[in-house]
Amino acid sequence: MARLACGCRVTFRAGVEGSPVAVVLADKGPGCPSVSHVAGLPVFDHREALRPATRPLPAAQSDYEEN
Repeated sequence: MARLACGCRVTFRAGVEGSPVAVVLADKGPGCPSVSHVAGLPVFDHREALRPATRPLPAAQSDYEEN
C-alpha cells in the first residue's frame, strides 16, 4: 500500500492481459482535487505501453560516432 501526494491510498494487484501490475485506488483522500481518482478503479494502466510501437522506429546507425 502507498499514499499519493493528494492523500489517496493505492494498492498493487496482479495485472490482467499482459499487464504485470495493476495500481488500484483503495481510498480517495478527503482533500483530493482529482476527479479521475475513483475508489476501486485502476489508476495506471500500462497495457498500451507494453504493446509494440505503431510508428516505424528510426534505423540504427552502427557506424555513427561522436567526436
